[in-house]
Amino acid sequence: MLTLNGLKRFAKLFIAATSLLSILALSPHVYAQAKNWPDKSIKLIVGFPPGGGSDAVARIIAINLSQMWGQQVIIDNRGGAAGTIAADLVAKAPNDGYTLGLAHVNAMSIIPALGQKMPYNATTDFTPIVLLGITPNILIANVDAPAKNVKDLVAYLKQNPGKVSFGSAGNGSTQHLAFELMMHTAGTQALHIPYKGSGPVLVDLMAGHITYAFETMGAATPHIQSGKVIPMAQTRTKRSAAYPNVPTMDQLGFPGFEATAWYGLMGPAKLDPKIVEKINADVNTVLRKPEIQAKMAEIGAEDGGGSPAAFSNFINKDRNQWAKLVKDARLQVDLN
Repeated sequence: MLTLNGLKRFAKLFIAATSLLSILALSPHVYAQAKNWPDKSIKLIVGFPPGGGSDAVARIIAINLSQMWGQQVIIDNRGGAAGTIAADLVAKAPNDGYTLGLAHVNAMSIIPALGQKMPYNATTDFTPIVLLGITPNILIANVDAPAKNVKDLVAYLKQNPGKVSFGSAGNGSTQHLAFELMMHTAGTQALHIPYKGSGPVLVDLMAGHITYAFETMGAATPHIQSGKVIPMAQTRTKRSAAYPNVPTMDQLGFPGFEATAWYGLMGPAKLDPKIVEKINADVNTVLRKPEIQAKMAEIGAEDGGGSPAAFSNFINKDRNQWAKLVKDARLQVDLN
């Protein structure tokens, strides 16, 4: 006859055995899912409209992965809130590898560094997969702008405080913070006009509705090449190989000025390591192709590739650097 303690021990053993059987039954399914991935189309969510640097990088990678995998990698542009709307969609997606996100400095580094309330946790709600590239922003001007170099621009801003318009890809974007950093360092004021992405910024800049903007090289390059906007400075402390004749802000009297954009691939948290390994390996293969390196260089994207761990470490370091900038410059950014 079983005692009460005996019944309790039996119940615990039964529950443990049932749990183990469930895991064993599930394991072949999980393994098969990773082994056969991808067996249908993959959605790649991009946090900005077509026409910007994020979209350009995403399409270069998507086309090549589609060819490698024999499955379509479909771009899903979800602009707004400096990329956080798209990031939230990725965070809440099933972690089966069929929804990926174009990781971006805004949603993963800057906005967390600003201490803003977000619908996701940038540290725990994602699986970093691979860094695609780092690109400077570039300060550009309308062809009829009153000042066409940084020295003249600073002087003009001091003569006309709060009257000169700067566009950005959104409050809290890397382009916005580059503008804020310039204003803080130069001791000047200007009118900030946020948009929902680089595409709309460039349309209004070329039309003369705004006068200046910091923009990613990927977005700005076609319009610089066509002569529709004027390049003035770039925002990495080393010059991009794509723009060897455009000086850095550091070289123009803004010591240590660094306000770059970066792009990567990420998935929801707890993405199967085998799927992560495959995507990482295949993207690194794509990035090693000379023709892809040439395309990425055209938009100023450099230093891509590496392991998931390296990308995770890169994000953490970048987030800490932005947090230091926000603190040191005492930046106050309203994301609404």
